[in-house]
Amino acid sequence: QLQLVESGGGLVQPGGSLRLSCTSSGRTMDLFAIAWFRQAAGKERERVSCISAVSGRTDYADSVEGRFTISRDKAKNTVYLQMNSLTPEDTGVYFCATDSYYYCSASAPPEYWGQGTQVTVSA
Repeated sequence: QLQLVESGGGLVQPGGSLRLSCTSSGRTMDLFAIAWFRQAAGKERERVSCISAVSGRTDYADSVEGRFTISRDKAKNTVYLQMNSLTPEDTGVYFCATDSYYYCSASAPPEYWGQGTQVTVSA
């Protein structure tokens, strides 16, 4: 069983930055591509970014391209989401989840999810 735990959320002013972390316990997440999702109140969950397990290849939603950076540190068993130039539209609960084995494909619903961390962007 793979358990994912997010951390790093909080309240930040518009234009500010946050870095989210996703760590695993139980099984290693080394074989999985890992994705970040977010869900704002009253809206559908949005896939924000993904990083592969093999090449480190990444992809981003248009809404965050150029502002967010996903990375992973296998030695620390952690995937990060660096979020810069935050706007109120970035407010929501952010989840990390497994994508497919090895590569980002979004071809099937994630098998494992974290519990989420709240990000609030407000003046």
